[in-house]
Amino acid sequence: MAFGLKSQVLDGWSFKAQRAAIQPRHWTDIEMTFQGAPTLAISGQKAGHDNGSWVHSYPVTAGAEINYMVYFRAEDVDELARSILTTLIWLDKDGNQIGPKEFPARGLDQDGWHSFQQVYVVPHNAVTCQVELIYRWDGDGKVHFSIPEISDAQLQARKVRLATIHHKPHNSTLEGNWRAFEQLIKEAALEEADIVCLPEAMNMAGTGKSYVEAAESIPGPTSQFLSTLARKHQMYIVAGLLEAEGDVVYNTAVLMDREGNLSGKYRKVCLPREEIEGGVSPGQAFPVFETDFGKVGLMICWDVAFPEPARQLAMQGAEVIMLPIWGGNRTLAQARAIENQVYLVSSTYSNDEEEMRTAVFDLEGKMMGKASDRDPVIVVEVDLNKQKLWPFLGEFKNRIAQEMPSRKAMESSTSSLSRQ
Repeated sequence: MAFGLKSQVLDGWSFKAQRAAIQPRHWTDIEMTFQGAPTLAISGQKAGHDNGSWVHSYPVTAGAEINYMVYFRAEDVDELARSILTTLIWLDKDGNQIGPKEFPARGLDQDGWHSFQQVYVVPHNAVTCQVELIYRWDGDGKVHFSIPEISDAQLQARKVRLATIHHKPHNSTLEGNWRAFEQLIKEAALEEADIVCLPEAMNMAGTGKSYVEAAESIPGPTSQFLSTLARKHQMYIVAGLLEAEGDVVYNTAVLMDREGNLSGKYRKVCLPREEIEGGVSPGQAFPVFETDFGKVGLMICWDVAFPEPARQLAMQGAEVIMLPIWGGNRTLAQARAIENQVYLVSSTYSNDEEEMRTAVFDLEGKMMGKASDRDPVIVVEVDLNKQKLWPFLGEFKNRIAQEMPSRKAMESSTSSLSRQ
């Protein structure tokens, strides 16, 4: 079935606002078209208090798998994620809402047009899908929406096997650490792990060396060791290393791809005073890396004590965050997973049941699996395409960018702090 209304694009469309006092301007634009069809336009006029939406209902079949797609082009909009969105409401034959409102995710861009796109299973008893095309909170901007299309689709699972390793070297050497982790990586490979996380500073732990003494170049001996294992086992490997670049030392996490290539590295941004006093310098960015199963972000230890690193990674699309960590606070790790709706994989030296654990945390912050001295390797399979619906909230993941504090509010707070 296909519900694109290209021949009579305005049939059934209406406009609504929460209150007449904040209703934005809206019109059908026959000059700004998308693929030859008129668009539905909205612009601000209420000093940034505007909030309104085009609304239309589409027939659907309960149990069907459908793809929802709509494109939009924005002008002079400060924050796209907060000001431009679309929602779906499932209705039964009596017009009653079924389940929570849906918030489709941002999709791919096309020739200057942005998109929202997501595949859904139509809920039981649903006969109608009410679509809203929303513009709000920007008095200077304007948006043109294409006519949404709902078409047949097949919901595909996107499964990945996440692994982590628990091992703390004692009275060891660099080569001794390599041998120990090599065996544990092999165990993860035997369980068909797609990606495995090793702990922080694995080229220093147990050796008795300082940060500076343990630091090595990347590429260098340890990264080459990891490269060989990644290629041998055809798996991604994340590990924490002390890195030397000229006179500068960083606390770094590397990502090796399945062919043993250095896919990327992250230099720890949030440094505790012990590392600062030990001669380590902070990184300056939060990169996100593409893998063959999805987007991966990296954090290291003290980063987890602050909400900003994980939020920056999630806003760039990270679906999994790998966390090499020395000790840590489990509650903070759980919070980072929950507030960003990402899977978080930690590898720590801690053995405290009440504190940080080597574990895979799900979107509720629950440990799907935890490692220990007795069971040092765990592998957990997750489906990155599986929708997580929260009571009352619905799909919280897609709401975060739309409802988080505005840049203006955050910058105002930052300016206030800087003056103190």
